[in-house]
Formats: sequence, C-alpha cells, structure tokens
Amino acid sequence: MDKGASAPDDMAKDKLVKSITSMEEDFAKWYTDVCLKAELIDYASVKGCMIIRPYGYAIWENIQRQMDALFKETGHENVYMPLFIPESLLQKEKDHVEGFAPEVAWVTHGGEEELEERMCVRPTSETLFCDHFKNIVHSYRDLPKLYNQWCNVVRWEKTTRPFLRSREFLWQEGHTLHATPEEAQAETIQMLNVYAKFAEEYLAMPVVKGIKTEKERFAGAEATYTIEALMHDGKALQSGTSHYFGDGFAKAFDIQYTDKNNNLVNPFQTSWGTTTRLIGAIIMTHGDDSGLVLPPAVAPIQAILIPIASHKPGVMEKANEVLAKLKNICRAKLDASDQTPGWKFAEYEMKGVPLRIELGPKDIENNSCVVVRRDNGEKTSVSLDKIEEAIPQLLKAVHDGLYKKALERRDSMTYDAHDFDELKEIADNKPGFIRAMWCGCRECEDKLKEDAGVTSRCIPFEQERISDKCVCCGKEAKYMLYWGKAY
Repeated sequence: MDKGASAPDDMAKDKLVKSITSMEEDFAKWYTDVCLKAELIDYASVKGCMIIRPYGYAIWENIQRQMDALFKETGHENVYMPLFIPESLLQKEKDHVEGFAPEVAWVTHGGEEELEERMCVRPTSETLFCDHFKNIVHSYRDLPKLYNQWCNVVRWEKTTRPFLRSREFLWQEGHTLHATPEEAQAETIQMLNVYAKFAEEYLAMPVVKGIKTEKERFAGAEATYTIEALMHDGKALQSGTSHYFGDGFAKAFDIQYTDKNNNLVNPFQTSWGTTTRLIGAIIMTHGDDSGLVLPPAVAPIQAILIPIASHKPGVMEKANEVLAKLKNICRAKLDASDQTPGWKFAEYEMKGVPLRIELGPKDIENNSCVVVRRDNGEKTSVSLDKIEEAIPQLLKAVHDGLYKKALERRDSMTYDAHDFDELKEIADNKPGFIRAMWCGCRECEDKLKEDAGVTSRCIPFEQERISDKCVCCGKEAKYMLYWGKAY
C-alpha cells in the first residue's frame, strides 16, 4: 500500500480532531461540536429551531425510507393531515389537551384579521385523525384503518438541543382504528416491535422494551409502550413509543360503526411515533472523540474511496473503475478533491463514514486496496477482483461491531439496587440504568425523582425478581423497573 499521508497530513488530521471537544471533558459540548462540525445542522434565526443540513437530512431520509418499508410490510398506508387544529377540535379530548397545553403554539391572526377561532400548530395529530375517522368509518367492513403520517410538529419547548429537543421537529405518527380491543392491543405491540427491530437491526442500538408507568403515559392513552436506549454518557433516551387508546378517543369524537350484529359501537385506537431524535441517539450511542460513527444502514456514504498520490499515472482511472464497482453494492463516493489524504481521512472519520478505501500506486500494482473500518480502525487488504464480495461483508461487520460495543457498554452501565440508599448511591456516582423493584405507588415514583434524581424509564417485558421489596418504601414490590436520568 502507498500510504501517501505525510507529516503535514497528520497535523491537519490532528487539528480537525482537536476541534471537537472530548466527550470525557464535556459531553454536551462534544455532542454540539459533532452536530455542527459533521455538518448535520446549523442554528436558525428562529429560536429553538434548527436547520437540518444536507448530510443530516440524508441520514433522516435513509431512516424514513427504511422504516417506511417496514410500515408498509405491516399493511400501513401513508396519509397527510393539516398543519393546523381548531381549538374546539383539540378540546374534545380533555386529558389529551391538558397534556399538551404547555407546549402548544397558537395561531391567532390570518394576515391582519383576528381569527374567529384560534388554531394550534399541530403538536400531534390524534384529534385530526379522529375527526377524519368519524367521516369515513361507518361499517365493520371499513376496519381496520392502518395509517401513518410523515410530517413536522411544533412543541414550544423551553430548553432545546439539536435533534433531541427542538420546537419544530420531523417525525412519523401512526394512527390506527380497530374493531376489537385485542386487535388494537396487538397493533400497539407489533409497532413497538417494529421500532425495536429498526433500532437494533438498522441503527445497531440495543433497546429495552417495556410499558410506561401511569405517570409517564401519553396524554389520553390507556397504555404507553416504549423502547429505551442508553447513551454513551449513561443517560437514557426514549427512542420510540406506541400507545393503546382503547375507545376513549372514539367516544370523545363520536366515532361509531355498525358491527356484524348490526349494533352501533365504538372502535378501538392506537398511535405510535418516532422522530429525528433518532439521529441524536445514533450520535450519542456510537460517536467518539473523532466525531460521528454511523451505522451502515443509514449512512449517506457507506464507503469513501480516497486515491493516494492521485497525480500519478493511472491512479484516477483505476479509482473511477473501482467506484463503478462500489456503486453496484453500496452508497459510495470518490473524493477527487485536491485536499491532502490526511485531511480527507479526518474529514470522513468526523462524518462517520463506515468504510474508508485507500487506493494508491502500490495498491494498484498489487491489484488491491486497503479498507479501513470506522468503528475500530481495523485495516484489511482487499483484492480488487473481490471487492464486490468483501465490502458488503465488511459493512455487516461494522454493524455487528457497533451493536456489540453498545450492548457491552449498556450491560456494564446497568446496575441493580435493593434499597433507596443503594439506588441513590448509584444514581449519584454511576451513570446508567438502575434496575430496582417498585410497589406501583405514584408517591414512591415521585420520591425517587425528587430525592434521587431518577425517573422511571419502563417496566420491562422481561421481568426479574431482584427482591421482594419496593426500593423506595420497603413494601411488597409488584414490578422490576428500569430507572435512570434521561434526555
């Protein structure tokens, strides 16, 4: 291999890397540095909002495209609802509107004229879907309705951070209607499993699946299910939720249909959603002090081809020949710019490209190239005749390596607590998940948040009996919960 990277190249690389704050020094600053320097976002003149730059948006497009395919495999169709919701419509479901009231942005004027009825900019679309379902569902033959919407929503957050919490964000929201509670409940779990599959098989991000406590339940829902991921700094991130509504919304919005026995009845409803915070999850799960580390499935560029000594005869011709092969098997790019190889190495490390392919005169002589993995820096010499077989295998190896590393880190940062003092000691000194028993009382949940600074993340489907007593009050325990500090 002709390395080509001189001492000045290494200095350029060091300069680029040093422009990112170390995550050990200041994790929040590291996160912001990565978002800006990897060109995922820029700040907007609209307070609390962000500009998603092309590279960041390309990640979202890949998430959207692949997740949408999973939705369609389960029979869902895409629709689009209006951006505005009349106040009278929002008020029809009391618990729902109370849950969102502090975050609602209101439109009071159209041009110069004050509106007869103010409208909110959608924080979520349950009320709009219900109003629509009322008009189109009349018979059992009209069910189920399996809808999904890709759109933006607005929630007037006080404290914002790129991707994790902004006043306007992109998401998908599924809304379905069913004839029986069993069908609706099955839908709720099915879509939670779709989210878990996507997180683990596409984002290489291990998650805990479970049900939220009543306190953490979505406004207006009978049950909320969640996938919870653990970030590099030991904080939890809710990464997708699925809600079972029962027939509460249907009754509030007078959605009725004639069943097979010719009786007029209410259907049962679900909703479920994920957002651009998944990009934040990717950054904080896999990133390092050199920048982004992207899972291959959602990386805009899966393999970057960097010619070494590109001025020498035959190098660029061979590079273009290799690029043509690469484009048949992955999202590949050739960087033919006049930047030094060292600068390019640092640039694409910062951008998290899963594989770097180096091709110089000596490589060409040997009919080979050097492939470098972003996740661990491992170098492999690959025959140019076998590159179309090797690259997909290496991309899979990157995914598997990222998942294994994230799972091992999560396991090493998951602790068991048997009483309040032990839980508080862990919460104060050891970032991560805390597994502990709970009696089911709201008072204990509130006390743990107030006195230990942790919130309930979920009651996992996979229950273990850590002890017989509630970690807070010492009374008989009902559930094992995951607790933690969260974004």
